[in-house]
Amino acid sequence: MAVEFSYEKDSKERIPFEHYLELYQNEDPKEIAVRCAVPYDPETQTFTLRLMGVTYQITWPGYEVRHTKDLGGDGRQIVWYPLEDKANARILILRYLTEGGAAPTTGKFLTYRQVPWGEVYFKQFQGRCLFRLAFGFGSKLEQFKKVMERVGAKPLQSGDAGYELEFMDHLYVQLILWAPDEEFPPSAQILFSDNFPVAFTQGEDMAVVGDVTIDMIKALSGKV
Repeated sequence: MAVEFSYEKDSKERIPFEHYLELYQNEDPKEIAVRCAVPYDPETQTFTLRLMGVTYQITWPGYEVRHTKDLGGDGRQIVWYPLEDKANARILILRYLTEGGAAPTTGKFLTYRQVPWGEVYFKQFQGRCLFRLAFGFGSKLEQFKKVMERVGAKPLQSGDAGYELEFMDHLYVQLILWAPDEEFPPSAQILFSDNFPVAFTQGEDMAVVGDVTIDMIKALSGKV
């Protein structure tokens, strides 16, 4: 799907998008396919990539995106396609394709503080992601559970509600919520599989992963 974006309104998005798009267009798509373990069809010049349960086809060098498979864990369509129209998701995937790479996970999970530069940017991550998740859904656990089950996330025995979501192929996030009580406000934790620092090279990337994931929960919470 070819979409015109109004990045001119915000150079915070426009400048990075243009920068990484230029890098992407100058890359060898076959090298990207090998480095990132993303299938590439040279005849159609398209990559196939999964993001939060939706399969997309991404053209090279044009970076036009369209979803091709959309089936949630409950058998219904997810009907939310950030890679087609959300600037933060589009830049994140460009960064993965130009700078990142695939790596296996050992099964361990990291807090944001444990990823490179995470300690430096933790306050921003806490506000953008942890507080947003906690105060958005800490008192709406049933709604949170329905959304996570819809997208095929795996329930965890952690917190008052916890799920493990495959963000991209072999890249997992764990989202854990604690409901408020008489003494404490709601709280949340987001953990990343230990291959994330290979896939995404900056702490900002993991914050965007949190942003995009919470955006998904909010978008689908009114549809479950």
